[in-house]
Amino acid sequence: MSERLEIDGLRALLEVSRRGGVTRAADHLGISQSAVSHKLRRMEQSLDCDLLTRRGGGAPRFTDAGRRLIDYARRMVALHDEALADLGKKPLTGAIRLGLTEDIAISDISQAMGRFTRLYPGVRVTMRTGQSLKVREWLKAGEIDLAIIQVFAHEVAADDVTLFDDSLHWVKARDLALDLAAPVPFLSFDSDCFYRQWALESERVPGVRFEKVLECPSAAGICAAVRAGLGVALLNGMHVTGEMEIVDDLFPPPPQITYVLRPAQRQKSAPVSALLREIARDGHRTGAGGAVMAGMRG
Repeated sequence: MSERLEIDGLRALLEVSRRGGVTRAADHLGISQSAVSHKLRRMEQSLDCDLLTRRGGGAPRFTDAGRRLIDYARRMVALHDEALADLGKKPLTGAIRLGLTEDIAISDISQAMGRFTRLYPGVRVTMRTGQSLKVREWLKAGEIDLAIIQVFAHEVAADDVTLFDDSLHWVKARDLALDLAAPVPFLSFDSDCFYRQWALESERVPGVRFEKVLECPSAAGICAAVRAGLGVALLNGMHVTGEMEIVDDLFPPPPQITYVLRPAQRQKSAPVSALLREIARDGHRTGAGGAVMAGMRG
């Protein structure tokens, strides 16, 4: 049987999926666009099916076969890299300082962190949590090597690795009555949160006035205050629950947010590059929290 799937081709397929196009995948992989296209076509020839529908001027769309192969590719590339890490003659060593937000620390990405420490026992990872703006400060000051942060979707940088997208929502307790003619009680994160900055700037919208009744750095604290009916908050989909009512139609529409991996330097160390790959492998998803949104609107 001469047909085969090459790891480099599968890796290229995953990057096209993660980055939304062949050009961006090629930039990330450090190869030409034509080289990525060639790898994809070789796999199509081996499988005797189309993986992408190619339309001029638009991003490629995956066929059903392409989507199915992506699931296989994640597992195959993961096993390939795990075997190299486990059996390679040169074990990876070093240290990584990782900064991340509270919600990322308790998300599925923690599983990738656990797997990384098992794969690379010679690499010591230390983690610090904080609001996204604070984590960006640490990165800029050289206090950390890698950050996992939230940014507005239009602020994703060229060197960022996109993990997943999410939506911001105005939420309140279902039994909280709002009088928009009076100041709206606002449950706020602290000054290191860019949600807060955007929300307070939104006060310029005629007819909407906010009054801060709580300032808290913890998402758990804000969520508890929302459920208790203390006021209105701006939360991402990851934290919206069935006990809350989404009231986006009452206030300025929030921007979309994206969770990204952001390295401190363009020239990354081998340990940082390995951790980037491991987290990105599991982290890419779209619309976090979206499945539970339908029943939460007023």
